[in-house]
Amino acid sequence: MHKPFRLGLTRDFLKPDGSLGFGDIGLDVLAENSQIEREFLPDYGQELPAEVANQFDALLVLAPRVTAATLENCDRLAIVARFGVGYDNVDVPACTRNSVLLTITPAGVRRPVAVSALTLLLALSHKLLAKDRMTREGRWHEKLDQMGVGLTGRTLGLIGLGNIGREILHIVAPLDMRHVAFDPFVSPDAVRASGVELLGLESLLEQSDFVCVCCALTPDTHHLLNHERLARMKPTSFLINVARGPIVDQQALTALLRDRRIAGAALDVFEKEPIDVDDPLLGLDNVILSPHAICWTDELFRGNGQAACRSILDVASGRVPQDVVNRDVLAQTTLQQKLARFAQQGGKLQ
Repeated sequence: MHKPFRLGLTRDFLKPDGSLGFGDIGLDVLAENSQIEREFLPDYGQELPAEVANQFDALLVLAPRVTAATLENCDRLAIVARFGVGYDNVDVPACTRNSVLLTITPAGVRRPVAVSALTLLLALSHKLLAKDRMTREGRWHEKLDQMGVGLTGRTLGLIGLGNIGREILHIVAPLDMRHVAFDPFVSPDAVRASGVELLGLESLLEQSDFVCVCCALTPDTHHLLNHERLARMKPTSFLINVARGPIVDQQALTALLRDRRIAGAALDVFEKEPIDVDDPLLGLDNVILSPHAICWTDELFRGNGQAACRSILDVASGRVPQDVVNRDVLAQTTLQQKLARFAQQGGKLQ
């Protein structure tokens, strides 16, 4: 007797009443394979326990951590489909050791995150937050004190020229800005296609009017923007972070903003999330803050969900999905056996 292909979804996709908290997340895509059984996991807190990995063939994961303890000696699990592009909550080497694919959803986040970066750029350049407060407090006579910054001819510097960085360049093209980027791993073809000027990190920080962080968080990028580097920014410049908080030394950034060493910042991410309610960053008037949710739209959640479900459908049919993070696992005999078993079961069940 063939086992059904079982999919477990982490509980944080649901509201307390059991309804989907993010609306349509593309689960209808799974209807293409009637043999997939899905269920939402219990609330295990911040880390999935070991027994989960041998109860399911696939996991669709939002925030809970998938650790070495979750995965060790799991024989059944074949894929962890991460809902989004960040995977710092998943132990990648442990996935590979245990013949488990890890996939992400770059197609789902590309446009929503890029548009979010543009939203923050425009809000900073037009001093939207200051003008909102001024209007609410009846201080119309202070309008001349809140002059914005035009974008034509200004320099936009991107730290990271991957999936999202290239999309940012695409959507800001009509603004007639100068585009520069820092990315030691980008291919020459991607640079040519983007029409961007590559600079060293220090040069980018010194020349840019707006610096946008859109690279991945890795051991090499942790505190990439430390006090010394942030201090290279112009006093009139702005920092935007739509990537991950620990890429920026938050304490150093707070000090520079407080002392007006840079003009302002817009942050969707923080070193510690949620940010402490007494964090000094919250008391500054030259920073726009968002709770790691600036890109949360119906487009984002449906796109992420559809991409993750497509990866799960591929595995359930015995195929290698797109957007595999740990590609070394593809050569492992154990993974190939899992995929072959799914392909055989799918064929007999049709």
